[in-house]
Order: sequence, then C-alpha cells, then structure tokens
Amino acid sequence: MDLLPGRQNSIGMPNSVAQNDKEKRKQISVRGIALVENVATVKKTFNRHLHFTLVKDRNVATIRDYYFALAHTVRDHLVSRWIRTQQHYYDKDPKRVYYLSLEYYVGRSLTNTMVNLGIQSEVDEALYQIGLDIEDLEELEQDAGLGNGGLGRLAACFLDSMATLGLAAYGYGLRYDYGIFTQSIKNGWQVEEPDDWLRFGNPWEKARPEYTLPVQFYGRTVHENGVTKWVDSQTIFAMPYDSPVPGYGNNTVNTMRLWSAKAPTSFNLSFFNDGDYIQAVCDRNSAENITRVLYPNDNVTEGKDLRLKQEYFLCAATLQDIIRRFKASKFGCREAVRHDFSNLSEKVAIQLNDTHPALAIPELMRILIDQEGLTWDQAWEITNKTCAYTNHTLLPEALERWPVDRFGVILPRHLEIIYEINFRHLKAVEAKFPGDYDRIRRMSLIEEEGGKRINMGFLCVVGAHAVNGVARIHSDLLKTTLFKDFYEMFPEKFQNKTNGITPRRWLLLCNPSLSDAVVDKIGNEWISDLSKLRQLEQYVSNENFVRSIYKVKQENKMKLAQYFEQHYHVKVDPGAMFDMQVKRIHEYKRQLLNVLHVITLYNRIRRNPNAKSTPRVVMIGGKAAPGYHMAKKIIKLITNVGSIVNNDPIVKDRLKLIFLENYRVSLAEKIIPAADLSEQISLAGTEASGTGNMKFMLNGALTVGTLDGANVEMAEEVGMDNIFIFGMTVDDVEELRRKGYNPREFYEKNAELKLALDQIQGGFYSPEDPNLFHDIVDVLLNKGDHYMLLADYESYVKAQEKIDHLYNNPMEWTKMCIRNIAASGKFSSDRTIAEYAKDIWGVEPNLQKLPAPFEGRPGTANEGEVELTKPSKNK
Repeated sequence: MDLLPGRQNSIGMPNSVAQNDKEKRKQISVRGIALVENVATVKKTFNRHLHFTLVKDRNVATIRDYYFALAHTVRDHLVSRWIRTQQHYYDKDPKRVYYLSLEYYVGRSLTNTMVNLGIQSEVDEALYQIGLDIEDLEELEQDAGLGNGGLGRLAACFLDSMATLGLAAYGYGLRYDYGIFTQSIKNGWQVEEPDDWLRFGNPWEKARPEYTLPVQFYGRTVHENGVTKWVDSQTIFAMPYDSPVPGYGNNTVNTMRLWSAKAPTSFNLSFFNDGDYIQAVCDRNSAENITRVLYPNDNVTEGKDLRLKQEYFLCAATLQDIIRRFKASKFGCREAVRHDFSNLSEKVAIQLNDTHPALAIPELMRILIDQEGLTWDQAWEITNKTCAYTNHTLLPEALERWPVDRFGVILPRHLEIIYEINFRHLKAVEAKFPGDYDRIRRMSLIEEEGGKRINMGFLCVVGAHAVNGVARIHSDLLKTTLFKDFYEMFPEKFQNKTNGITPRRWLLLCNPSLSDAVVDKIGNEWISDLSKLRQLEQYVSNENFVRSIYKVKQENKMKLAQYFEQHYHVKVDPGAMFDMQVKRIHEYKRQLLNVLHVITLYNRIRRNPNAKSTPRVVMIGGKAAPGYHMAKKIIKLITNVGSIVNNDPIVKDRLKLIFLENYRVSLAEKIIPAADLSEQISLAGTEASGTGNMKFMLNGALTVGTLDGANVEMAEEVGMDNIFIFGMTVDDVEELRRKGYNPREFYEKNAELKLALDQIQGGFYSPEDPNLFHDIVDVLLNKGDHYMLLADYESYVKAQEKIDHLYNNPMEWTKMCIRNIAASGKFSSDRTIAEYAKDIWGVEPNLQKLPAPFEGRPGTANEGEVELTKPSKNK
C-alpha cells in the first residue's frame, strides 16, 4: 500500500504534513545512520499495521491512524525484548524490586521508546519517504498524566533507570480512566476539565484479564481457634494492564503494571428478585469508580473514602501478585514451588513511594498471618526486612492521617493489625525511654487529638527497614523535625537518596541539538553515565564550543517563540531572557514572590521609560488543586498582571508575563530546552528536593534559588559562583520565627515592595473588581506571611539584578551555562537508583546487554518478531 503525500483523508485533513525541504527535518548524529534495509522494514511494518491492525487504506486513514500505525510498528520492536527479559528473570531468579506508587507521570512513550531502542533514525527516514512528518505524529500522542507533578514524574524516571541498569524491577500503580485534569484558563481563572487520555485507546498497554485478582472491602473479622477471618466483605476485582519500560540500549524491557477496578461478574440477586435489573447494573458501575480518576494533590485527603479505597486497592492487588510470583519463580513453572517465607526479603524488595502505599505493611502482615499461618513475630520480621519507605515532604499537613472510625468500616482487619503494631511499638518505646509519657504520646501511630486518626507516615517509619528523604537537606530535616522522635529510636533506618532525572528523556529526547553538540565533543557515554559530562569543563574556554552552545539555545528559543505565537497568540522576542517557573501552584513554592518581582520590574520601566533594561519573558506554569482557593487566586493574579504588562505600550518588548496553560510532561519537553533562567525559590526548609531544577540545569539554564531541597547540592556541584543563591537559610528561617516574624516591617521598609502590594490591594491589576486580591495581600501582611515572601523579597530582587547584568554578556552567560551542564552528572536517576539498589534493596545493577531478539536464544527458533536486519551503530 502506497501512502501518497497531500491526499485528503476522510475528515478533510491532509494525510501528509511532511516538510518538502529536507533541511527543516531533524537530522541528529547521535541517532546513528539509517540503513536502507532497516528503513524498508519499517515502511513495510507500518503499512502492515495500517492495513491489518487499523483496517484502513490510504483513502480513509486519518493522521491519528498514522500515529497508531507508527506506535504499533515501534512496539513490535519491544515485544520480543519484553518477553525475553521476563524469561531471563525467571531463568536467573534474581531478587525482584517492586516500586509501589499511586502516581506515574509518564508523559508520551513513542519517542522515548525509539530513543531507548536506537531506532529513531530508521523510523524518521521511513516516514519521510512515505510522506509523513514524525513530529506531527508525535504530537498526536496523549500524555499519560497519571500523576500530579514531581512525585509521579520521579516514579517514571526511576522505572527508566531501573530498566537501564538491568534491575529485575516492576512498577505498580493504578490505571486511572481520567488522569490529572486538563487545565484551561478562562477569564484568567483556572477551569478543570477531565483528562480522558484513553478515549482513542492506548497502544502501549496490554490488558491481562487472566491475572485479575479479588480485593476485599468492608465486612467484619471473626476470631476462631487462634485464626482470624475477614468475612462478609465486598469483592472488587483488580485487572492488570502491562506497559513496557525499555532500558537504554541494553535490550532490557521491564514492566509497569497498572490495576483497573472491575465489578464482580455476579449480580446482586435481591435486585433481580425484585425485578430491578437496572439498579443491579448501576451498582456494578459504582464498584469501578475506584480507578476512575486520579486525586488532584491538595495535601489534604483526610476522610475521603475513595482515596483510602484506591490506596488499599493498589496494595492488595500488588501484594497478591508479588506473593504469586515469589511462590512460582522458577523457569517454566506456573504452580507454587516456594512455600517457605523466611527468605522472602532475599527475593523481594518493596519500595513505598511516599505514604500512599503505606497499607502494604498491614496487608503483608495480614497475608502472612491469616493466609500463610505465620506467627506475628515471624511475619513482622519478614515485613520489616522487605519494605522500605521514601518520604517526599516536610509539610506536616501532607502526612496522610485516616480517621479511625471510617478506616475501621472499610478495612476492619487492617485496623486490628495497626492497633497491634502500635501496641508493640509503644511497648518498645517505653522500654527504651522509660517514663517519657509525652514521647510515647507523640510516637503513637494513633493520634488522639481532634478525633482518633492513624498517622500513615509513622506507620511507614515503624514498618520499614529503611526510611529515606530525597535530598540531603531534606533527609537531615526529617531527623530533626518531622520524624525526630523516630530518628532517636531507630537512627539506623534513616538514609538519604537525592533525587535524579533520566538523561534519556530530559536531554537526549527533548534537546537533540544540545545532545549533538555534547556528543561532538565528548562522545555518547554520558547517555548512560551522566557523570561523563564533567569532561565538558575543559571546553569552557573554547570559543567555538561556547558559540555552538549559544546557537543551540537561541534556536530552541526561536522554536518556542513560534510555538507561543501559534498556541498562545503572544509574540515574544527570542533575544529576551526566558525566565521560567514551572511546578504545581502552591504557596510554599512562592510563585507570588516571582509576581512581585515582575510588578517591580514593570514599575521601574514605567517610572523611567528611557532607562536601559534587560528584556525578559517571565513564564509561570502549573496546576492548582481544584479545592485550593489561594492557589487559584494566584493564577488569576498572574494572568491579570500579564494582561496589563503585556499590553502596555510603554513596556513594548522589554517585559512580558505569560501563564503556561495546562503544564504537563510534553509541554515541559518543549520549554525546558529554551529556558535561560530557572526559578527555584521555595522558602528554605519546605521543598523536599525538586527535579525541575535538575532538568533546567542539564539543559543549560542558570538557577536562581534558595538553599532548599536539591538546590543545596546543585550549588555544591557547580560552585556558588555559577548559581544565583538568595534569601534565608533554614537556620535563618528558624531564627526569625523564634524572634517573631512581622511581615509589615519589611513592607514598611522597602518602597518598591510597598508599592507592589499597594497596587494589588488597590485594584490596579483588577480594575473590574478592586477587592479581588485583598485576601492575597491579607495573607502576606496580616496573617503572618507563613512562607516569608516579604523577608526574602529584597535579596531576591538583588539576585535578579545580578542576573540582568550577566545576561548582557552572552559569552560569559553561556560559559556559566556550560559549567552547569558539566556539573549536572550527579542528578541522574541512574545514580539515584544505583544507590537505592546498593543501600536499600540489596541488589546489584547488571550492565550486561541482554541478547537482541534477532540473535536468537540457544535451542529455540527465532520467535518471529519483525526486526531490523542490522542494528545501527548506537543501538
């Protein structure tokens, strides 16, 4: 079947949006050379999928059909590797790592898969010959937005690194029908719309109905002859959907298994007897609501039954799967061959990504005691050795706490187990600290004040053998604040594992021009060993290299400027500084401080229109939780300020403020390569780590930030001369709080700050409603300014003045960018995962490549995958 460029499809769209001018196409040397025979194979497979999988011909195929044909073509190259990776694990029976996370912010899979398999150049060339533009097809893929932000994106980066390091690892989560909401801005306000990411289907997943498992809720417990039974419960089934997770260039393909809720096949017979068939069907549908929608993160989940059910649903289904695999882990065996659980922790490591999967601890206890007949002490030792816990926040309100009364109704057996854990735990506390009753009260898993609640963070610390923070300063603060008593009780449990990002997606994929420039100088080993970027330091004084990096950045900025004009209808000057702050909208992340600086710059231009100023485009993006009133009001303020600044003829192109609507992974991949300045301005001691800061650094943006989260380690790696640090330290914050912080003192003392706040208060930025932003100013001036924006304002503005000065010297600025790229090696998720493997899971990375599918397995015939005849040199 020949696909002709320019032919109209059935919905009136041109089938081809290919560039006739080959110069405009991406030709990236890091991809290797496309071999003619491989290109022919891709074209043949693509046409076969269009014909046989999608049942279309060129007369009726839409551009989306072409995307699906391409996705299936690329997936064909995964399948044999995926099967053979699992065969390899069963053959070798290594210790398996199970990563439990309620969120996976995967984004798009097509380009990432091609990059990791090394087939990008062949596919690109094949589509060009067919008359299609690969970039247009890539844009049609729906983001898998099964996460709120950093936590879910970290989980996705970790899966990539586990596969790249050859670990026998599995990611377990939930397959939400609707991911994180789609954000639209209407009249300056955030409006949430459902993210129906599955409406066109998902070519990357494989349903596994044969592995469907039952999960119980409600009911009661019965104690007979020393055995506890959970009876009269409601059953909902968990059906798994598997997605492949390819490692980079090593033929390893791991599995992300997401559970979907399915109603039991039987109907409620009482409804049938009453003739109410419709009600019986409707009841089945309500059971499936468990995986209907991802909870938007507002740090307050207390009392939400559905959220509790989601968390237990994940843990119950996953642990059944883990136990099944543990029992049957022998090559070619489906029946249980292991019955001795004493060595479970030698074969299984369970990592809890924050407190959301905390119920894995009582659930594993329930399985071992009630179903496998172990004693409490045996079960507790096994559970403790098997489970480990990662904490992601220092904010006490973000620790999940479940009301005991609702918890006991939904999970009666688990409440009994948690009470028993708590009883034994408090006895141990009393033995170690006799007579310290206040400590005993503080360390109880059951909080009594304001109604009985279970503190899930405390449960994780007690039930796990390792507890880690995600940046050094965060891990240190955990020991002295949130978990101080527990650190004094179990100092050996506490560790640090500084977060990282995958260099495949966050440099190789999203910034091919910069990848090329780096490969030209130091080769391509950095792709799987990011520490090699240090070699770039020797080229900081190489004028040709500096110019090439400057050129890459300018090209990325021009591309983004075109995107803005097309999608936001805003013209921006690519020569202006691109100043970006993209993350969840939250008071502690201090987007408001950024807005105060924009207002200050605006007032300076208006006051002295002829003064020289550095042109700047400030971009702020992120979603506010639907119930978070203040965060939504901050978005409205940003859009209102932007509306006035961007349309003021006095300002012209010297200053623009743009709110980036619907920030998500695929948008991050577009904007991060074009950033000049990365805003990481949370109050010291509030951000656990951050990973956006690492993505910007790796792509050659300079950071303005506080000594918070991973910024501290970034400053150490690159040197204080190559990062713009401002504001109070954690100790300064503590000292100011101790003395008594009065934000009005700072307001009265600084004329520019006073003017900015008075303008907001007086309705200058809300002429339609002068009172609109009173509550924002009220929080800052009269309600304590909890995140101390006013205290850090002056230092922040001074740091920005230094940044303006440096930006006017492009060569010096670019040299500093190169130093940042060179120093970003520590922040690879490969390094993070290698540390988890060694220090927590007790496994070794396997850097040997598995055999490629076309090499054949000894003693077996080729399994028939359509495979490229020769791998390209970078495969």
